[in-house]
Amino acid sequence: MINRIFLIRHASPNWDMPDIPYHIPPGPPLTAAGRREASQLGDFLNQEEVTLLYSSPLERCFHTATIAASCARARVEVHPGLGELQPGESHDRILSRIWAVFEFAIRTGRSAERVGLVTHGGTISVLLQALGMEADRLKHCSIFDHANPVPPAGVWRVEQSGTLQPWELRLAFIPGGGQI
Repeated sequence: MINRIFLIRHASPNWDMPDIPYHIPPGPPLTAAGRREASQLGDFLNQEEVTLLYSSPLERCFHTATIAASCARARVEVHPGLGELQPGESHDRILSRIWAVFEFAIRTGRSAERVGLVTHGGTISVLLQALGMEADRLKHCSIFDHANPVPPAGVWRVEQSGTLQPWELRLAFIPGGGQI
């Protein structure tokens, strides 16, 4: 059985709201461009037959997930473990909370669901490393805004052909048809 999970970064939020903390709910909302990105993401997820999205509780992720889910005819569930990196939070703590959701998603995916995790660029970086991406490759991939390895509303497809096989990591979607 192939394990397949989609790691999805939220669409573009309004970065120009300094009075709204970025790392605690609700966080800044999506921009009009972000809503369009989320819709394009939904079309991609529909093609991939994704049926369930787990989302960070922050507004930019949840709104991305609900727009995309509407296009893909998928369900959305909030998982606090997918939240934004917190000031002073250790790498081990970040990995622990994100990995718990990832493993839950794998178990869910084994029951014929295609699952996506709608989260943040920093959490995706931590997961990619935990799934075997070498630091040099991660650095090479971190070319998007704020040195993220995925653009807003972009998707990494992670697949494993067997439990003892390495994870295959591939940037699978960039909104607006950018190069992959």
